[in-house]
Amino acid sequence: VQLQASGGGLVQTGGSLRLSCAASGHTFSDYYMGWFRQAPGKEREFVAGISWGGGSTYYADSVRGRFTISRDNAKNTVYLQMTSLKPEDTAVYYCAASTTLGRMLQFECESWGQGTQVTVSS
Repeated sequence: VQLQASGGGLVQTGGSLRLSCAASGHTFSDYYMGWFRQAPGKEREFVAGISWGGGSTYYADSVRGRFTISRDNAKNTVYLQMTSLKPEDTAVYYCAASTTLGRMLQFECESWGQGTQVTVSS
């Protein structure tokens, strides 16, 4: 599956952004979908994940309550709604597809998007 992320940008502290990730080339609903991020000088980290049908979601502690992951299988798209953004949320955000949650949490994803930059100014 090929992934194309979009929606990043520059936002002030406390602002909101919605990231989108469009999938093509394979059956989207076969995959757990997730968002990861990597800040300068830091390792890539898991942000959020969503199950095949969207019934289960998972979040890193650092974003729980502020970010919401969702998916639209009819549109082959996964979203990340980010609110109450903080400067420490600044990073390149990547979407990813994995056959299982366990593999996703091990960063063993079948496909990665190209990344979209999110910058939160203080």
